[in-house]
Amino acid sequence: MKKNVIGICPICNQSLYVKTLRCDSCGTEVSGEFELSPFDLLKKEQLQFALVFIRNQGNIKAIEKQLNISYPTVKKNLDDLCDALGFFDVEERENVKPSRESVRMKLKNGEITFEEAERILGGL
Repeated sequence: MKKNVIGICPICNQSLYVKTLRCDSCGTEVSGEFELSPFDLLKKEQLQFALVFIRNQGNIKAIEKQLNISYPTVKKNLDDLCDALGFFDVEERENVKPSRESVRMKLKNGEITFEEAERILGGL
């Protein structure tokens, strides 16, 4: 039974490397030190979310429906996925100013309070 490749060591949490590649058809083996892709380093749940996101071409409503989760949960999963893939760093995220529309949507979806929305919009 074939198993999925894991990218993180279960003992020390460091990245793992592939040492040998083998062709089942002809038996050829290639040895070396091969890096895994960023997707190989994702947790199973993150990879599943990424596949659903791609399958639905980023349509949040379709993702909500397929996974039976709310908009804030989709957004949180997407943020977690972007973090895991190294698309964000803390400094970059803090420097991004939210738009009035994004603040309005967060307020509407219950992600922030009215007071938080006022504070954010006061800084724009």
